[in-house]
Amino acid sequence: MGMLYGGQVQTMMPKLHSTNFPGMELIRPMYLIREDDIKLWRDVNGLKFLRCACRFTENNEVPEETEWTPGGEPESKRLAVKLLIKEMKKSNPFVESNIFKSVENVNLSTVIAYKKDGVVHRFTDEY
Repeated sequence: MGMLYGGQVQTMMPKLHSTNFPGMELIRPMYLIREDDIKLWRDVNGLKFLRCACRFTENNEVPEETEWTPGGEPESKRLAVKLLIKEMKKSNPFVESNIFKSVENVNLSTVIAYKKDGVVHRFTDEY
C-alpha cells in the first residue's frame, strides 16, 4: 500500500512503543499468520469477526469470484491491492512472500535514500 499509494517503503512492526502513551506497547501476535489462514480458522470455529469503525473493515473480504480488471475501481485501495496481488499470483505463486521478504532484505548501499530517526540519508552523501 505504501509503495503504490504513498511513495514509501515501511512496515508496521510486530511490536511498537506507543508515541501517545509512555510505557505502553502494541503487540501484534498474529503478525506472521496469513490472512487466509486466519479466515479459515474463523470459519472452522464458526466465529464472526467484530467490525470496527475504520473503513478497512467495511469491506475487507475478497470474494473468490472477484477478479482484478484494469480500469475497474474497487471500493477501497486496500481491496485493489489485494486483487492485484491475487492476479499476480497466477503467474508468480511466490509474490506474497517475496513482498514480505523484500522489506527484510534491504541493502542500504543500493537505495537512493533512506530515513533513520527522522534524518534523510542520500546516496550522494557518501558518493
